[in-house]
Amino acid sequence: MRLDLNADVGESFGPWTVGDDAAVLGVVTSANVACGFHAGDPVALRTTCTYAAERGVVVGAQVGYRDLAGFGRRFIDMHPDELTADVIYQLGALSAMALVSGTRVAYVKPHGALYNAIVHHEAQAQAVVDAIVAVDPSLPVLGLPGSVVLERATAAGLRAVPEAFADRAYTPEGRLVPRSEPGAVLHDVEAVAARVVRLARDGVVTAVDGSTVAVRAESVCIHGDTPGAVAMAHAVRAALEDSGVELRSFAG
Repeated sequence: MRLDLNADVGESFGPWTVGDDAAVLGVVTSANVACGFHAGDPVALRTTCTYAAERGVVVGAQVGYRDLAGFGRRFIDMHPDELTADVIYQLGALSAMALVSGTRVAYVKPHGALYNAIVHHEAQAQAVVDAIVAVDPSLPVLGLPGSVVLERATAAGLRAVPEAFADRAYTPEGRLVPRSEPGAVLHDVEAVAARVVRLARDGVVTAVDGSTVAVRAESVCIHGDTPGAVAMAHAVRAALEDSGVELRSFAG
């Protein structure tokens, strides 16, 4: 069995520190680096890319809505052409930071509200795919299994990579429980580690109603801004390795 372990990083801004990127990047195999629209300033982006390069962690662009105040977690109803241009802009910015840090952008993962919107929003899903195709059609795209964006990515000739979440609760339909609802984010380190091992081994997770949901994933995400993220990342990695799962980036 083989699995990628990714984390959202590079989200600090000015005097505000979000997560412990240096520690998290010592554990994961792929890094979803913010691109300055939902979070992250130029220093944070460059520093995070440098950390990733030093640790041999693959860099991905975490593109999002232009929403610093809302951390990219608010849906924005924007014209598809505008969204395509915004994603192209973000890919260009992070690519430059990665280049001067001795690495490169190797995949794309939408962030927050954009990630959830393009599970079902056809126009925005296509806008994101159009941006990736325009910049570099060799870039894989991470998304929720069964989402519109992965369907559109495949149709456009992109590599579509299904992703699961270690620290987020699932609905019976296999979607993420909205952060506005109680229990949406999981904090029990041992329970999360066991959950990810089951996901890797059996391809299922337990939904909030107790039902079993099939989730096929090549990559598992741990949110770098979640309290206790470093301990959780270590526990998940150790549990996977103890279960015979090889940890390797899907884009490496």
